[in-house]
Amino acid sequence: MSALNEIEALIARYFDALYTCDTDLLQAVFHPRAIYATADESPLLYRTMDEYVPVVAARQSPQSRGEARRDIIDGIDLAGENTARARVRCSIGDKDFVDFLTFIRVEGRWQIISKIFQILPRSHTSTSTEA
Repeated sequence: MSALNEIEALIARYFDALYTCDTDLLQAVFHPRAIYATADESPLLYRTMDEYVPVVAARQSPQSRGEARRDIIDGIDLAGENTARARVRCSIGDKDFVDFLTFIRVEGRWQIISKIFQILPRSHTSTSTEA
């Protein structure tokens, strides 16, 4: 399997983890020292994986609410054998997210090392949901 195919498969598992709120799968796709951040919150929202995983565990999954899946890979760039980035989009609740995911390959395995995202509201509600 090519590096591009491996990263596409990893992104598919990432989307699955968000849609089902499967924290085991989420922890499998992220490096344990990955960062999660957005400047859409004030102050800047920055979390470690130890902080982010419980947030996902506590939410009701989009799957359980019967939400339609809306996840798209806009592009993947390989920087070399062990580094890549992707621009992806997904929806949770009334919000759309644009995620910039950075990948590293450690011991032959690709993982997400950073997730920096933008929140795009689909409607004018005041509820807050994080992808």
